[in-house]
Amino acid sequence: MNSDQLGLFEEQILTMVAILGEDAYGNAIVDEIKNQLQKSVNLSSVHVTLYRLEDKGLVRSEMGGVTSKRGGRRKRIFTITNAGIALLRNLKESREQLWKLVPQFKM
Repeated sequence: MNSDQLGLFEEQILTMVAILGEDAYGNAIVDEIKNQLQKSVNLSSVHVTLYRLEDKGLVRSEMGGVTSKRGGRRKRIFTITNAGIALLRNLKESREQLWKLVPQFKM
């Protein structure tokens, strides 16, 4: 796979990080996928994908503050990088270009 390509699940996770902004962490991404895509995903698969995106330089992460809601545990917050934003834009433009080539069907 070229560095400028992503699998569908990677693209969805990267897009969710962009959507959620400061609130992009594992469980929030799982919830957002369920709400927006009506799709159930496993938290561990989300984490594996987030770390893979981080290795590719498309997101970065840092530990958030301690919260009593999480029993004193910190959560890892993910942020999309400029490279991640550029890649999403390129994917969107490529997809739109292809859709323009699809013949229109009369209903």
